Amino acid sequence: MYDILFKHLEEKVSLTSGEKELVASFFTPKKLKRRQFLVVEGHVCKYLSFVTKGLLKAYNTDEKGNEHINQFTPEGWWTSDMNSFFRGEISFYSINAMEDSEVLVITSEDFENLTLQVPVMDRYFRLLFQNSLITKERRLISSHTHTAEEKYKHMVEKNPDLIRRVPQNLLASYLGLSPETLSRLKKNVM
Repeated sequence: MYDILFKHLEEKVSLTSGEKELVASFFTPKKLKRRQFLVVEGHVCKYLSFVTKGLLKAYNTDEKGNEHINQFTPEGWWTSDMNSFFRGEISFYSINAMEDSEVLVITSEDFENLTLQVPVMDRYFRLLFQNSLITKERRLISSHTHTAEEKYKHMVEKNPDLIRRVPQNLLASYLGLSPETLSRLKKNVM
């Protein structure tokens, strides 16, 4: 379970065997059944989570009960409601498992202690958060400037595995499209 975490970490930073041991001591393994919640909208998000197996989705629900997908989190990716996690405020969205999943979770207190005790992890998370911010900015710009077809083609190019694993109505929500539009695009693009 920790192997995938260390592989991911070492794409950005180098860790000694002692640092790896210390890093592992701050995380707790957690198993989630399909549809089980990791974070519930309206509650405080207690964990920053690294997915080692499975697939999660982060979303908020409108007054009509429609889900608006913010993020899909497959193996090797991080997820959390960062505002809630770091500030202790209520979460704006829910995160739950789309498949039986396994995650490594860390509390905000342990996160602070980890970055103090293993300084290279501070650099790792800075790089991770920079990339996350850039990705979110690009997604925002794309939502305003790209056509439906461009959004779908980009998703197919960058995340082909998600196209296979995620139901069409949820992909449509993530892309800001109606399920009918996405269905038409899939027929035309393929």
